[in-house]
Amino acid sequence: MTDLTFNDGRTMPRLGLGTWKLPDGQAAAVVRRALDVGYRLIDTAAIYGNERGVGDGAQGSEAFVTTKLWNNRQGDPAAALDESLALLGLDAVDLYLMHWPVPSAGRYVDAWKAMVDLRDAGKARSIGVSNFLPEHLDAIIEATGVTPVLNQIELHPRYQRREERAYHEAHGIVTQSWSPLGQGGDLLRDPGIVAVAQKHGRSAAQVVIAWHLAHGFSVIPKAADPEHMSDNFAALDLTLGEDDVAAIDALERGERMGEDALAM
Repeated sequence: MTDLTFNDGRTMPRLGLGTWKLPDGQAAAVVRRALDVGYRLIDTAAIYGNERGVGDGAQGSEAFVTTKLWNNRQGDPAAALDESLALLGLDAVDLYLMHWPVPSAGRYVDAWKAMVDLRDAGKARSIGVSNFLPEHLDAIIEATGVTPVLNQIELHPRYQRREERAYHEAHGIVTQSWSPLGQGGDLLRDPGIVAVAQKHGRSAAQVVIAWHLAHGFSVIPKAADPEHMSDNFAALDLTLGEDDVAAIDALERGERMGEDALAM
């Protein structure tokens, strides 16, 4: 698996395991299963309520662990991160993200300044954001001179975020896709996706993940089921042709499935 290089010089696996809605009591077993399959990136968040289980599952491994600062803790990121580290059983997290900008609260710039301090103190090896739009990124970069290494956003073939991706590329920010397979399975039944899958003799999920990887994104599909987990991971050895990527690019609909950053 080829790693992605951050603008701070550190690296991160391209493909990881998302743990949203994964119960804490199941998280340890699922994470251990993922590590056995070959995953090295595990994504969690304080609001998921499963950091303890994720930490138990990753204990003793070389997993790259991401967690996130929730909205109501932007006033005290240091305490929030200490709580997350205690649950995870770690001295430092590999990547700490601000989960949402929450512009209406007016605290995200100061929260970013605090996260820079946490990085400098060694409690977060790299820092980034999630669900930020270009104007939010402009504000924190201008205030601190520190550019996030990554922005984790909803991104899938029906919601391709081309404006945000262009901004990321111009500023050396990794784009990471959440809900990369859409939600509810409808995307995986799209005739355009199915045609590419049949062409390569692969699953629709593998084709969509391979599309994300072909564009240089990091991607974190959720999968607790062992078969789905292994199937997703097998996308790493699928190379799509330019025509395949173009066919999937043509599926853009502006179809948001999750929350809207501007509404938070």
